[in-house]
Amino acid sequence: MLFVITGPSGCGKTTLVRQVMENVKNVQFSVSHTTRKKRNSEKEGRDYYFVAKSEFEQMIKEEKLAEWTVIHGNHYGTSKREIEKKGTRCYLLLDINVQGAEQIKSKLKRSVFIFILPPLFEELKARLEERGQESPDSIKERLEVARKDIRFYPDFDYIIINAKLKKASKELEAIILSTRCRLDIKKKEIVPILRSFSEDR
Repeated sequence: MLFVITGPSGCGKTTLVRQVMENVKNVQFSVSHTTRKKRNSEKEGRDYYFVAKSEFEQMIKEEKLAEWTVIHGNHYGTSKREIEKKGTRCYLLLDINVQGAEQIKSKLKRSVFIFILPPLFEELKARLEERGQESPDSIKERLEVARKDIRFYPDFDYIIINAKLKKASKELEAIILSTRCRLDIKKKEIVPILRSFSEDR
């Protein structure tokens, strides 16, 4: 089962995903490909697969990506292989931007789509500034994109307002755990139980 988690830049979706992975069993993170430079705190294969632009463009040409987009001049995308390899073994969390989520929605309709909102625009602006990773122009650009991104919230199955990290992470955990109890997920597991109630026994 694929859980697609998105929201405007700075809403805290990556932090939420990491917290949930610490607390919920049988959950893995879908690692995206990107052409941007690796930050000092990031690790190859854990945060992203860092590739050259030419390699990324080849993946697009060969239709190896389930979704991709260009953000602030850098390419980001999720390989089909990543979803196929991990998604069949566990519950897979996909942390991507809104445009990528819309692409996935058009292809993998049975996935669960979750939109993360900041409590207020001003709070989002403060978070981006506090990160200290962006120039003033970059922050301004991200905020303009955020104004557009939030218009897509009605397309999603669940909304989480990330005002308090602990509460928001519990809500994300609840969505994942409740999905595990859906009939289509439990169908194989309940077959022997139903058989045990058969009148022929």
